[in-house]
Amino acid sequence: MSERKVGVTSRGIRAPIIKEGDNLIDIVTTSIIEASKNEGFEIHDKDVVCITESIVARSQGNYATTLDIRDDLLKKFNKGKDERIDDLGVIFPILSRNRFAILLRGIALAAKKIVLVLSYPSDEVGNHLVRVEDLDQHGINPYVDTLTLEKYRELFKNNVHEFTGVDYVEYYSSLIKESGSEVEIIFSNNPLEVLKHTKNVINADIHTRKRTKKLLLNNGGENVYSLDDILTESINNSGYNPSYGLLGSNKASEEKIKLFPINCQELVEKVQAKLLELTSKHVEVMVYGDGAFKDPQGKIWELADPVVSPGFTSGLKGTPNELKLKFLADNEFKDLNGEELKEAMIKKIKEKEASLVGNMVSEGTTPRQITDLLGSLADLTSGSGDKGTPIVYIQGYFDNYAN
Repeated sequence: MSERKVGVTSRGIRAPIIKEGDNLIDIVTTSIIEASKNEGFEIHDKDVVCITESIVARSQGNYATTLDIRDDLLKKFNKGKDERIDDLGVIFPILSRNRFAILLRGIALAAKKIVLVLSYPSDEVGNHLVRVEDLDQHGINPYVDTLTLEKYRELFKNNVHEFTGVDYVEYYSSLIKESGSEVEIIFSNNPLEVLKHTKNVINADIHTRKRTKKLLLNNGGENVYSLDDILTESINNSGYNPSYGLLGSNKASEEKIKLFPINCQELVEKVQAKLLELTSKHVEVMVYGDGAFKDPQGKIWELADPVVSPGFTSGLKGTPNELKLKFLADNEFKDLNGEELKEAMIKKIKEKEASLVGNMVSEGTTPRQITDLLGSLADLTSGSGDKGTPIVYIQGYFDNYAN
């Protein structure tokens, strides 16, 4: 048998445009099998099928409107649909037309006044309001200093996002006003700053939300909700997500959002079973959203979803258990070359411990969840534009140099 010359392969799989009510299990399995025939690759045990969360939510019809957001908030505050909350703090939102702008519109519809607290110099995922160098120039310490809108404009003028060209301070302010609400904007990284203005707060941060909410409640916050508390059940026959609420949602239109999908575990297990039935191969399956990586140019951390994968089959649990070949080549096997070196590496891999945690020979390997690594690979493969490949098929991920 000839030696394999290819390791991990990631393929974007074309699929039909998914609409509400489509049978996603049939579409995914058919698309993969047809692609394998057309492109001449075989389906193997331990291959990985990655399905983007977008088509899962779309097939489920998991949508909601700004009015649904408003009505859920009014219900939480014991207000009628023709009433508004007197004042409402919204703190630490990310700066995104796709991710947060529509949510802000719905939130503002529920309040007479919004106190918007923006973290700086950047939001949670790395979108910058101001350069760190400019803070240094003006002697501003973002850990302790709170800025009013007037002070921010005096020091930093009209900053626009490096990639989108949007002045998010002005954009968010205009969205709030268009919704019939007054707005006050302050810049602070202290969540308790909002309590000087209102005891009603929505903390809009994603990965730090539990700590932020706890701090607010422990220091005088009265009605405090995270984004994952809103639309956890259907409002006006809307979509919902019992685990993540508004987290992971995306803009569908100017008045409508697509929520993070539900019942993902059931879906991946059914796709796995269907492919086993059709191919006799045991593949792993996951639903993926944003990958977990950081852009070195814009400093933007991609992960705006609450998790990379909201559903995955059991074979994808855990972290990689890999040796660092470079370390072995430079140390234990530094005097070996050619075939002798190759055979020594293969023997070392075959004899490696079940867990290499804390072992120097694994130092430098990526200590991340397998689903986070695969989700990042799938996200980069499928892209977020017009590639038309919402399914990614990964082969060879669980192979190593000894296979």
